[in-house]
Amino acid sequence: MQPDLLPGATAASVLHQLRQHSPLIHCMTNDVVQTFTANVLLALGAAPAMVIEAEEAAQFSGLASALLINIGTLTSERAAAMLAAIHAANNAGTPWALDPVAVGGLAFRTRFAREIIQLKPAAIRGNASEILALAGEQAGGRGVDSTDDALSAIPAAQKLARETGAVIAVTGEIDYVTDGERTLAVNGGGELMTRVVGTGCALSAVVAACCALPGDRLDNVASACRFMSLAGEQAIAASRGPGSFTPAFLDALYHLNAEVLA
Repeated sequence: MQPDLLPGATAASVLHQLRQHSPLIHCMTNDVVQTFTANVLLALGAAPAMVIEAEEAAQFSGLASALLINIGTLTSERAAAMLAAIHAANNAGTPWALDPVAVGGLAFRTRFAREIIQLKPAAIRGNASEILALAGEQAGGRGVDSTDDALSAIPAAQKLARETGAVIAVTGEIDYVTDGERTLAVNGGGELMTRVVGTGCALSAVVAACCALPGDRLDNVASACRFMSLAGEQAIAASRGPGSFTPAFLDALYHLNAEVLA
């Protein structure tokens, strides 16, 4: 059965909630994408904070609206800080989202990701190879690049959602978002988005932000995907290549509105 398309009116409603609540997002993300991630959150109306020292991270995750765990540049010290932040977030009832960067390809991060998905993430956002590997299925992948098709990863994503209780977003040419029972498809974006570092990692931060909002979590996570894919389409149309894409993308996020989403 083909997944349903996310209704534009749903995404418009979630964007309104995002700008109204302006959630504070604790981003424990990789070193390559911190500035871009912060700018994406700010452009959409959320508030970013990058706190990585273990003692502070545990304190701050209880104060934030949501926590992002991105394991792109994972170290043993950072893993300990992330675990402390996750436990503090769970104690405070703060939702947290996981970006399992390059899971399946490298042993240390794969073990860590499989450990922390037992700690009840609200959402997991990854490419097809990452989601397949996290679900214990045979997967390809080359570092952060997927060699698997997003559509083929839907059964693994549904299984992972049922096992963890998380909403799973598998991103690719079309994004698929599932809670294990219902699955939504999100169109948009374009190849130029893969020629700029950080679009997927920033999406995971937007997913975390949308997990902090009231309403249906599946709709909220799918809406996060739609914000990014639509802004990506608009930025591709307005730019001449990767160098002009990034400012056009941030502008498109800033100018997103209910009319264009609907």
